[in-house]
Amino acid sequence: MGALAIAFVGAGPGAADLLTVRATRLLATADLVLYPGSYLDREVLAHCSRAAELVDTAELDLDAIADRLITAHRAGLAVVRLVSGDPSLYSAVFEQTRRLDAAGVPWHITPGVPAYAAAAAVLGRELTVPLVTQSVVLTRVQAASTAMPPAEALSAFAATRATLVLHLAITRIRALMADLTPEYGPDCPVAVVYRASQPDELVLRGTVSDIADAVQAAGLRSAALIMVGRALADLPDPCAGASHLYDPARDRSGSG
Repeated sequence: MGALAIAFVGAGPGAADLLTVRATRLLATADLVLYPGSYLDREVLAHCSRAAELVDTAELDLDAIADRLITAHRAGLAVVRLVSGDPSLYSAVFEQTRRLDAAGVPWHITPGVPAYAAAAAVLGRELTVPLVTQSVVLTRVQAASTAMPPAEALSAFAATRATLVLHLAITRIRALMADLTPEYGPDCPVAVVYRASQPDELVLRGTVSDIADAVQAAGLRSAALIMVGRALADLPDPCAGASHLYDPARDRSGSG
């Protein structure tokens, strides 16, 4: 990692103590920090130097953000671009780094705790349970947002009956639950986690048939993850479906 390369840093789900050690070190030495004010607990910025310039990107478009990054880099400043959760998901890192590449500006990425992982921790659930589901689908739906690729219809993912994690979808939850009912069934467990790990965190639990009513009553309109799947249920004795890795009957004599 070049000392003056632009650092894209996962800010985690929002809690100030859920950043990586590397992330806090980068923030402590940055001259300029661009951060997503709409999704971040301001306490995260306590890791920044008091001398750092802090810029909320909530009102900036991608070109304006790239201009700030490029200008600061060329001025010899250490720059951190904070993104919510982990940069690998819905962070617009692709668009920003392509602009930096075109300008000849180096960059690197520091991962963060993704929001879905924080939500699962809040729920106290593993999203992959032996003999129930071994896959997790991370996706979103189209509303006032970028179009989804044709092959990524929600119905196609629902057919897998994997644990489904829906981002940026809370305003359409009633219609989405209707779409999921044929595959998951009306009694399938659903959890909605709003601002996981942050001071105003809220957890709603229900089923495909009734979770939309709970969301409407709570007035949630943003910053919430929807998680659907049988892995969220109160399951019977887990030994009935033990992982092969820890199965008492597994042959452990080999080196594999």
